[in-house]
Amino acid sequence: MELHNFRCCDTNFEKNNINNDDGISTSSSQDQVDVEESVKKLFTNFKHRLEVDTECILPVLHRDEHVAFLRKGLSNLSSSYECLDASRPWLCYWILHALELLDEPLNDETISQVAQFLGKCQCPDGGFAGGPGQQAHLAPTYAAVNALCILGTEESFKVIDRETLYDFLMRMRTAHGSFKMHLGGEEDIRGAYCAASVARLTNIITPQLFDGTPEWIVRCQTYEGGFAGCPGMEAHGGYSFCGIAALTLLNKTNLCDIKNLLRWTVNRQMRYEGGFQGRTNKLVDGCYSFWQGGAFPLIHMVLSMQDDSALSAEHWLFNQKALQEYILVCCQYPGGGLIDKPGRMRDYYHTSYCLSGLSVAQHFAGGKLSHVYNIGHENNILRTTHPVYNVCVEKIVHADLYFRQLTHPKHTENCTDK
Repeated sequence: MELHNFRCCDTNFEKNNINNDDGISTSSSQDQVDVEESVKKLFTNFKHRLEVDTECILPVLHRDEHVAFLRKGLSNLSSSYECLDASRPWLCYWILHALELLDEPLNDETISQVAQFLGKCQCPDGGFAGGPGQQAHLAPTYAAVNALCILGTEESFKVIDRETLYDFLMRMRTAHGSFKMHLGGEEDIRGAYCAASVARLTNIITPQLFDGTPEWIVRCQTYEGGFAGCPGMEAHGGYSFCGIAALTLLNKTNLCDIKNLLRWTVNRQMRYEGGFQGRTNKLVDGCYSFWQGGAFPLIHMVLSMQDDSALSAEHWLFNQKALQEYILVCCQYPGGGLIDKPGRMRDYYHTSYCLSGLSVAQHFAGGKLSHVYNIGHENNILRTTHPVYNVCVEKIVHADLYFRQLTHPKHTENCTDK
């Protein structure tokens, strides 16, 4: 493997990209130094391995270890996951999505068991809760619908009660177009995205459901360019993805300042580590490989509709090689699973979103063009994730075909064509 193929093997890489605190040390700048030192050790070791064995194909995605970790979690979790008792549909989604990205099939019995469990999380008056007997909440509703679409069987699709789901979404919307996460809960941009995603996937969108929502979302875009959780707050990677993805689902991307969003998102990629931070002056985190990286296909789509001549026909508008290096060299836990940053423990959340970001970095699809950009072993290549839903593209197509043939449970017209 040629050394010059990798950023960390460039002799000027460290000098040009290491953090500079201008001689004013703070606790946050010291944290940044500590992270860079931990990443440096892994990059140095990686470079040494390449120098010792020039015939080896590195880096390698440790598929077998990751699959074993994921399969174990689908059937049995340790007591350390007790704190996520109200996030059980999320655990199903994270694990199922990671497995589908790795192209790891499930047997019919497992598919049916997961579908039945998610059915127990569905509330009688609509929506899904974080676990059986809990209160309906938009976040686990999003996770449950995505998980059931990944399972992709008629049994799993029929778990979703579309009529009560629509009623639940209508109860969560506010007069100004935002959505509460649950009855009496907070209003933020996550609610708008979760509602738009499940409504679009299950074909229950109406004009009434999202009246004023795009305008409310645009109020969340900050002076920096990213989106905040609600108007007047700080731009954040997760909220920014929710904002641009929701506007995409509602066909209203023209309302936001797309170039300002691009500028902010591009600047969240860390020069040395190669991964993304969630906010300005924060540390790199593997989960933002998707929350930030996943925004680029959507931004690319909007700019292409504006006939932006600067767009590449082969690459997204971020350093795809750098992100792949960070995930593959720095975020793989030795026993399987992926992590936030070196020194952290593995979990299913970071495993799912690191792999999602890796998929985005590997696959370019601009208009009629498609291109695979993979570093390292050919076995590293994942399946393509849909940038709006973060479910593999084939599963979204299958779900769309199923729900498109069903009439709206309230016998009203959809607000937009699918």
